[in-house]
Amino acid sequence: MAPVCIKSVLISESVDPRCRTILEENGIHVTEKQNMRKDELIAEIKNYDGLVVRSATKVTADVIDAATNLKIIGRAGTGVDNVDVDAATQKGIIVMNTPSGNTISAAELTCALIMNLSRQVPQAAMSMKAGNWDRKKFMGAELYGKVLGIVGLGRIGKEVASRMQSFGMKTIGYDPITPKEISASWGVEQMTLEQLWPQCDYITVHTPLMPSTVGLLNDETFAKCKRGVKVVNCARGGIIDEAALFRAVESGQCGGAGLDVFVEEPPKERTLVDHPNVISCPHLGASTKEAQARCGQDIALQIVDMVNGKNLVGASSTSYMPSAVLVGLLGNGSNSINLINVLNFAKESGIQV
Repeated sequence: MAPVCIKSVLISESVDPRCRTILEENGIHVTEKQNMRKDELIAEIKNYDGLVVRSATKVTADVIDAATNLKIIGRAGTGVDNVDVDAATQKGIIVMNTPSGNTISAAELTCALIMNLSRQVPQAAMSMKAGNWDRKKFMGAELYGKVLGIVGLGRIGKEVASRMQSFGMKTIGYDPITPKEISASWGVEQMTLEQLWPQCDYITVHTPLMPSTVGLLNDETFAKCKRGVKVVNCARGGIIDEAALFRAVESGQCGGAGLDVFVEEPPKERTLVDHPNVISCPHLGASTKEAQARCGQDIALQIVDMVNGKNLVGASSTSYMPSAVLVGLLGNGSNSINLINVLNFAKESGIQV
């Protein structure tokens, strides 16, 4: 692909220092300004060719409209739901992310929450700190032989499956993109959501946040599940309807929840956070030294590759082209291209996927 001229990049959130180092070593001027308000970002963004964000910066249509020189938006992490991809695409701005950077960290946290739900470890620890010795109160359940439903069988879903299989769990799943024969090769039987819900002892979600996944787990869904099903969300707040989850936990239809993400962060409504059967974390999925180092390095290398005109497909520094990049490259001629259907469009355009 043709080189992209990137002379200056704004980093609006805390990323690993390697990100700045790599960019500067390749002749790109870097400015770091954190905790900017929307109006401050709008005033600042016109000065830059590239923008690097994590999850807190909301790159809305207003921000993109003010970005007169912007060519690349790099998300140091998975998902791009904090970026208006359609608005960026209409202006010819390429949106990139680093989908593999925090895969292991997010998968490990998911597994940790599943294990903590099964044995009530946080609740028992708090009881001990309060001076109690309640062995009978915190009766748990083995994971061996239980059914884990994985909704979203991408990189993280796959890693969760392999780890929980080592506990003797049966893994079933749903994904509209991953072929059944592929997931079967790593031990996950795919089925429809209607078939999945009633079989699960545990459910974990690993989908992007988009209109089709908002409230994916809701009152109707919980009614179809086993009584006492436990759920985990380390993906995006909003995939599980929080009000419906609270009702399910209160009634016992849901036996417990492990939540790392919320619709509003930090959550002002604390009914779920304060519930004794809910384990909550402050969005820690990517909060490991290793994940942050990978994400910072990967997004910088992708920007450098774009500057040098390298084809990101199969490049040595990134063995993938994120769906968001494909949207930016292919979407200029069609407003109908999105993160879900872009793979089919890419194949039709002759790109090996």
